[in-house]
Amino acid sequence: MPDLSVQIGSLKLANPVIAASGCFGYGVEYGEVVDLSLLGGVAVKGLFLAERQGHPPERIVETPAGMLNAIGLQGIGVHRFIKEKLPELRERRATVIVNICGSTLDEYVELARILSDADGVAALELNISCPNIKEGGITFGCSLNGTFDVVSAVRKVTRLPVIPKLTPNVTDVASFARASEEAGADAVSLVNTFLAMAIDVETRRPRLSNIVGGLSGPAIRPIAVRMVYECRRAVQIPVIGMGGIASTGDALEFLIAGASAVQVGTANFVDPFICTKLLDGIRQYLERHGVSRVSDLTGTLDTSAREKQWISS
Repeated sequence: MPDLSVQIGSLKLANPVIAASGCFGYGVEYGEVVDLSLLGGVAVKGLFLAERQGHPPERIVETPAGMLNAIGLQGIGVHRFIKEKLPELRERRATVIVNICGSTLDEYVELARILSDADGVAALELNISCPNIKEGGITFGCSLNGTFDVVSAVRKVTRLPVIPKLTPNVTDVASFARASEEAGADAVSLVNTFLAMAIDVETRRPRLSNIVGGLSGPAIRPIAVRMVYECRRAVQIPVIGMGGIASTGDALEFLIAGASAVQVGTANFVDPFICTKLLDGIRQYLERHGVSRVSDLTGTLDTSAREKQWISS
């Protein structure tokens, strides 16, 4: 049997398939239909210090190849999460990656401190890339200095692996991966959703209450693969890739492009069993190609023939 384990900084995952934050609730919502212990990890819904209501409806709009969302990071807050959700996640033996959000640098730091003392948290994913809230997060994520500052501040207060989640809504995402690495990140995850909007042509009004939202799903996958490829070439730390993964082939594209692991988001709404199906598909691919470890697949894209073709032309 191929070895599916992967190393993300000091964190060893049983396999490279992680349920993405925002599309898998707090993990416990899927616990009755998915064996959470079989997943590489569960990235839980983003947490602020306090409870958050998010945006009013309409908050989700289906698109031809995905969806737009402007939930506004509604959530129960870190203290309720630790009290109400984390015990069940421990009981179900989930590898828990907590996605943390802040309106200020101090909020990120305090969240990191609190969660570092919580039993059952395996890593912190820093949400500095949500495109549909007007404060915090995205402000840090669209500034190289802001990215460096928030990552380095969190790094100083926790021994947990620190994984900033990068926005695609910048000119050069690889430079943000480098800033994260220089600040002490153990890995980077990318991409979050793309800024987008939809209009009701009959009323001539926005279809989302927030006017703009984040586009996810298969429509963004080729762009996300390209960004993962660019970041892999720019940094030495692991890259976790995501964006429109809905099949084994999709996941393999990210791994070959340079991702050490992948996160699956929107597809969970279509098929709650998608993550375990991907695991089976990846295992079969490795067996078929005689690859003994999934980590040996990372960054194996062969561009030599294309480069020779380009030079000759």
